[in-house]
Amino acid sequence: MKTFMAKKEAVERKWYVIDATGLHLGRLSSQVASILRGKNKPTFTPHVDTGDAVIIINCDKVVLTGKKAEQKIYYRHSGFAGGLKQVKYGKLLAERSDFLVYHAVKGMLPKTSLGRQMLKKLRVYKGGEHNQQAQQPEVLVLED
Repeated sequence: MKTFMAKKEAVERKWYVIDATGLHLGRLSSQVASILRGKNKPTFTPHVDTGDAVIIINCDKVVLTGKKAEQKIYYRHSGFAGGLKQVKYGKLLAERSDFLVYHAVKGMLPKTSLGRQMLKKLRVYKGGEHNQQAQQPEVLVLED
């Protein structure tokens, strides 16, 4: 029996809406990354983008466990000498929660052109409204 390999043209995609209210950031990110990769489908093929599109709403209500809000730090560098910037996750969650969720999911996808292609299927919104009603997304309830 031959191993099944999915073809790019034969992949059927769905859209899912996930409400992030009360969900832990890491668990939400890992489950969303799995859906974007297509690991929840029986036709998963590692070298083909078989995943579905995901819309995350209410990302400002995501939860950080433990003391991550005060202790964990997000770093970025401008490229110039002395250009290291640091922001605590609590402040980042309050001001740019959509970026925080997007960045967490991005870190769990492959660091290749295929991973960048998968990341284009992710939409993150702070509030409860989104702009993808035309795609008729299904509501997906994730357990924490």
